[in-house]
Amino acid sequence: MRIDILTVLPEMLESPLGCSILKRAADKGLAEYHVHNLRDYSTNRHRKVDDYPFGGEAGMVMQIEPIDRAIAALKAERDYDEVIFTSPDGEQFTQPMANSMSMLENIIILCGHYKGIDYRIREHLITREISIGDYVLTGGEIPAVVITDAIVRLIPGVLGDEQSALSDSYQDNLLAPPVYSRPASYNGWDVPPILLSGHEAKIAEWRHEQALERTRRLRPDLLK
Repeated sequence: MRIDILTVLPEMLESPLGCSILKRAADKGLAEYHVHNLRDYSTNRHRKVDDYPFGGEAGMVMQIEPIDRAIAALKAERDYDEVIFTSPDGEQFTQPMANSMSMLENIIILCGHYKGIDYRIREHLITREISIGDYVLTGGEIPAVVITDAIVRLIPGVLGDEQSALSDSYQDNLLAPPVYSRPASYNGWDVPPILLSGHEAKIAEWRHEQALERTRRLRPDLLK
């Protein structure tokens, strides 16, 4: 999988893309990340990519030309399955979306900034708008990393134990059950005896019951 990220703050992406699971995926050749500075596509001598909005509203707007030039340059080299814009008013990012997107080959993610982007970009160049929550961030870099992390970890071969991702929260519309490790007793706090029993069927049943209980208590909306 190849992910191209368009941003005005490439330095915000260097650390998360070069650590942990994302780095492991890149080292294995299973994913590659290319960060592009939108200012490199500006024709302004000061490398500006924003201007005042028509109509006099407060704030600045990312201009259409640098973004169009950047996307066109990438599309001239390969086909892309999705051109994603990270936006607080996009569709809510979910685990099923991550599952389906993990099977794509080439993705562009555009990180918004300032007051937003020229709406013509959203009308003519973007194929999907995604939000990671009902709140506003300074820019789209953090959502871009969230989306990248969520989909890359699902690519076969990225995780050491591929079954691990299948038991994550939201994979079956349930929250994950509690997990425990050594020591079995600490300060009088004991691990549930069923987990020490070695009875796989009963342990699986316990985990499912716990997942249901936690989901009913914490996220009942997932059960509707």
